[in-house]
Amino acid sequence: MEQDKDDGTLGFDGSYTITAGSGSGSGTAGGGPSGTSGASNAGANVLTWLPAQGQTIERGQQVYRVNDKPVPLLYGSVPSWRDLNVGVSDGADVQELKENLKALGYDSDPADDKHFSDATAQAVKSWQKAQGRSQTGTVALGDVVVEPTAIRVASVTGTVGAPASGAVLSATGTDRVVSVNLATGKVALAKQGAAVQVQLPGGTTTSGHISDVGTVATAPDNAGSTNVRPAAGDATIKVKVTLDRPADVGRLDGAPVTVLFTSDEHKNVLAVPVTSLLATVQGTYAVQVVADDGTTRLVPVTLGIFAGGNVEVISPDLHEGMKVEVPSS
Repeated sequence: MEQDKDDGTLGFDGSYTITAGSGSGSGTAGGGPSGTSGASNAGANVLTWLPAQGQTIERGQQVYRVNDKPVPLLYGSVPSWRDLNVGVSDGADVQELKENLKALGYDSDPADDKHFSDATAQAVKSWQKAQGRSQTGTVALGDVVVEPTAIRVASVTGTVGAPASGAVLSATGTDRVVSVNLATGKVALAKQGAAVQVQLPGGTTTSGHISDVGTVATAPDNAGSTNVRPAAGDATIKVKVTLDRPADVGRLDGAPVTVLFTSDEHKNVLAVPVTSLLATVQGTYAVQVVADDGTTRLVPVTLGIFAGGNVEVISPDLHEGMKVEVPSS
């Protein structure tokens, strides 16, 4: 197996900006929290809690609090864009809400997945009661955060005591991935699903597989130059590698790693240490085969691929189990 080494960066999959929307924390609007003016914030929606950097938030858990009421995370691909209650038109956002209610243990009627029925409203009320919210049966715009999966807090941009509007935090997914800017000339190495090896800081190695291959080439940024046109060979594509054993990397984030792509693979071949090769005067190679009685003989070989300090050798006079001589230094 022949391998190609490329630099990568360890991180997390996905990138999300969490925005506090209008209607967040609808219900009670109390006085301002400690350190803020109750008069200036009276009747306003105020951020009263934010998560810590690095915190993981799963379905049903609070992403932030507004007026001391939780704004929980729901899973889905349809963003919140309207209030959901009895009488609202059928839609994919209703179905998404009902799927989340069921996953959280609050069953609603299954008759029409996209319809907000009285039973759906009752399930919402039960959920609101468990959160300590007013039991309105309505999920107002801004009452929830919708993202495709669990999130990890990358940075907090909001401020406790400030109005609940605009971006409050940035987040990623929770899957550990390695990003590689692979030269376009090596694109044949990046096969979806192919296995790779990842060398971590400290010298340990773990395994992964190619989970995404970009389709758009990016030219390098020639900073400080307005006249230099990048060579075609300098362009790269983004390749994403998902780790098979995320626990191997611990809490590392943003660390440089080396990804070993398999550029060629031959199965069921004979291989010998590279150091056992002997160059001949004819410009070919041979190995010194050691017999059981200690005698040796020179066997010409044809070389195949190199990998991990070994080399594939082809010869009718070699077979598995033979011993070859390796110089001691």
